[in-house]
Amino acid sequence: MRYAILGGSFNPIHMGHLFLADAALSAFGYDRIILVPAYSSPFKPGAQGASARDRLDMLIASVPADARITIEDCEIRREGVSYTIDTIKDIRERYRPEGKPGLILGDDLARDFHKWRDADEIVSLTDIIIAHRLSAEDMPFPYPHKRLDNEIVELSSGNVRDRIGSGDAWSYLIPPGARFIIEDRALYGLSKQDTARPVIEVSRELIAGIENAVRSMISPSRFLHSRNVALLTQDLCKRYGGRFSMDPASGYLAGIAHDMCKSLPEAELVRLTRKDGKPITKLEKKKPTLLHARAAAVLLRERFNMHNKDILEAIRLHTMADTEMGPLAKALFIADKIEVSREHLSSALRDNRNFDDLDALFAAVLEETVAYLRSRSLTLSKGTLRLLDLIKGGSFEKNKG
Repeated sequence: MRYAILGGSFNPIHMGHLFLADAALSAFGYDRIILVPAYSSPFKPGAQGASARDRLDMLIASVPADARITIEDCEIRREGVSYTIDTIKDIRERYRPEGKPGLILGDDLARDFHKWRDADEIVSLTDIIIAHRLSAEDMPFPYPHKRLDNEIVELSSGNVRDRIGSGDAWSYLIPPGARFIIEDRALYGLSKQDTARPVIEVSRELIAGIENAVRSMISPSRFLHSRNVALLTQDLCKRYGGRFSMDPASGYLAGIAHDMCKSLPEAELVRLTRKDGKPITKLEKKKPTLLHARAAAVLLRERFNMHNKDILEAIRLHTMADTEMGPLAKALFIADKIEVSREHLSSALRDNRNFDDLDALFAAVLEETVAYLRSRSLTLSKGTLRLLDLIKGGSFEKNKG
């Protein structure tokens, strides 16, 4: 295979790095670009920012499913300051490239290339590729080289760090995977928005992985419904979370995953559901599609190692309300029934800002849902009927869970 090498601190990786790699692939027909994060750059010895592990994780998270790019951690494994000549020799020995590997240099580095350790040997072992970083003009370079006719992306890692630290917009200047890591780990001076976060919370990395999986499992319209539910559940957790310690990120995850099994065949729904240890009811046997909720809870546990009881309970109970529902389960049930794409919804529930209590909103949504189901002569579950009786009898335990 034909390889090209693009090294740097990647502190953090940003869209300019990936655009440069893409441009080199297109221009010179390489099979793969090797991104090499430095442990400690000889050109930026005092650079502050994320740890080597954080930067490596951000790189890995930024190129999912792109076989044209690979990550090489040899300089991080060596620790200390690494020199380009050592990395080149290591890569040539292990990767066995077809012909000379390319070495991509921005013109900001090229002007001092003569100061690099063993610069002449680097030239003999690689095809130097000079890319535009500072100027659209071809800057002098007194060694054999190729020119990459790329557009200049006015972006640098330092600029991204400064934006994060000062609270300016930055989120879409870097790949999503790297953004989630920065937010999860509060890198570059980013402060957690919630100073008193619940003990149970989920990372944005995990949410992104599950969200991508869900998107591939259901139809686009069903996915848009799921995302609307996720956003509304998150909003409800923020609105009522102070009294119940509900984590908005957990609410979003429950919403995005609640219908992940909606398109599975009935036989698969039954197979998954039997794993939760509870019997399949007469109603579920009559209408197996109702099992998609219980199946989703099982699949989320098995495939994504999710053991958050509140999230799994919320997903399991979102089709048939029950007296055992906790706050997050109620929030998901509400969101599933009143998100913006739902029809046949009363104006009071559409504009629900007047409900200052989660249980009051839940009771109103449940009653309207039951009335709608009865108008279509649909059977209600025993759990839903018990819960409805409690609400109507005034013995519904407020703030349950």
